[in-house]
Amino acid sequence: MTRLLTEADGDPVAIENATGKGDIVLVCEHASRRVPERLGTLGLTEQALESHIAWDPGALAVARLLAGKLDAALIYQRFSRLAYDCNRPPEAEAAMPVLSEVYEIPGNRTMTDDERQARVEEIYRPFHDSVARFVSARKAAGRPPILVTMHSFTPVYFGKPRAVEVGILHDADSRLADHMLAVATKGQVAYDIRRNEPYGPADGVTHSLIEYGVLNGLPNVMIEIRNDLIRNDIGQRVMADYLEGLLRKGAVALSAQ
Repeated sequence: MTRLLTEADGDPVAIENATGKGDIVLVCEHASRRVPERLGTLGLTEQALESHIAWDPGALAVARLLAGKLDAALIYQRFSRLAYDCNRPPEAEAAMPVLSEVYEIPGNRTMTDDERQARVEEIYRPFHDSVARFVSARKAAGRPPILVTMHSFTPVYFGKPRAVEVGILHDADSRLADHMLAVATKGQVAYDIRRNEPYGPADGVTHSLIEYGVLNGLPNVMIEIRNDLIRNDIGQRVMADYLEGLLRKGAVALSAQ
């Protein structure tokens, strides 16, 4: 089979604060815009590779801040979602998209079946197995975790502005999302925060929630942050403070059920 990753590329997945004492495990599938060496630029300009089509700007920074505040483990993907989107199963077209918003991805359009399989085996499988093993180990140790996936989204999509600022997403299991939304919409509202926006299960974005959370019977939620709110250190810290409160209060309410 065709080999994809080189020694210089390093591992496709990283785990930080693995021994954290908190109940939450943070997952960031779109943390990086790096492209594996053998894929070059995928036929894209540097501007395109810096844009939201290649990664979720600010998501990893906020996830790291939350990991520190919550003493949570953090697992993230080290390559661009254009090489492989780890929030999609191998059979999904969006796993290795040929089109992302208005951008053609030439390097994905010309893939052979062998090259496609190499991306599955060398990027998706290691990521999937790392998260699955980590969650299973926590469960076996009597510490079933709460799964939280971290994302960001562009404020303008196909030329249309998005008013929503924070999305709280869920699939079949809405327990944690329900509690977080109840907290977020009580009293003075800090952000325009909505359920299953700007994406939802029908858009195919809940693969990780299902695979690592729902199928394990674990509380889970996906957080989407409009990326203009987390473009710098100040915005990232403000958002992390806000989300820490939502997650802590949501987890307390969950445990009281």
